[in-house]
Amino acid sequence: MTQARFKIVFNGELMPDASLDATKDNLARLFKSDLTRINSLFSNGTVDIKRDLSENEADQYLRALQSAGAKVRKEQDFAASLSLVETGDHPAPSPAQSAAPTAGTSSTTDMTCPKCGHQQPKALECSACGIVIEKFIARQAMLAENPPEVVSPAVSPYATPKATVAEVLPEFGELKPFTTDGRIGRLRYLAWSMVMMLACIPLFGVAAGFFLVSEILGGLLIAVVGIAVLVVGVMIGVQRLHDIGWTGWLLLLTLVPVIGGVFSLLMFVIPGSTAANRFGPPPPPNSTAVKVLALLWLAVIVLGIGAAIAVPAFMGYADAGL
Repeated sequence: MTQARFKIVFNGELMPDASLDATKDNLARLFKSDLTRINSLFSNGTVDIKRDLSENEADQYLRALQSAGAKVRKEQDFAASLSLVETGDHPAPSPAQSAAPTAGTSSTTDMTCPKCGHQQPKALECSACGIVIEKFIARQAMLAENPPEVVSPAVSPYATPKATVAEVLPEFGELKPFTTDGRIGRLRYLAWSMVMMLACIPLFGVAAGFFLVSEILGGLLIAVVGIAVLVVGVMIGVQRLHDIGWTGWLLLLTLVPVIGGVFSLLMFVIPGSTAANRFGPPPPPNSTAVKVLALLWLAVIVLGIGAAIAVPAFMGYADAGL
């Protein structure tokens, strides 16, 4: 027994909450057609959108068109066996004829390809892009009903992650002298050391003054100032090692005889990394005050060398005079 065939019928009505312009645009995208042909669907009364469908195919078209906003209905197509069954005297009509919207009994001898828009006589395939028009329209209806999921390409588990897995670092780090976090460069290490030394002179002077009054009080103040200087020195030393990319625990090498002197020299000589490292972003550019304070070390070295030469010479001259 021949299975029943169905058709999709449209009389220009819209689904609830559907706007006319949005529905026309949806139908134009669905059928890959222009708005002129879509407008004819709303002005020619009852129109057979699609004919000679199985019940499953008709249900798919029904859901797709209703999702687009058109209030269509499914009816049994009693004339399908008369118009769409191929015989020797009457070949089957072109799928393009059944796929394109028809209004009443009107027909044309030309068709527009729903994919590329090529104008040609009605045929099974488009002579320009080669698609089978019936299958293309059916595929578009199915895609409108069940949009394909976007599947990301296979990603190797060993590939470098594309997402941001760490916080975005600023261009330059903050300067915090009283902490072991952060980084400072060579000139700023010299400048901060000079500031610490200049600050120690009056502090030790005050402690020495109290030492004249009370040895216990003076000794206690000298110990407090010495510990404070040691702690601040360790903090800025660790930040200097961070700038090179080394751990702050290497500062303990300065306690080793000979090796400590060489390591301290390396801290003054080795430049820091210009980019961010595991200890944070690079320090900000050196200010004029930092450069001036760093140059004071040169003056101290020159004065020290001069004193080392002049003092023994003066003492020898004084002894010779006596």
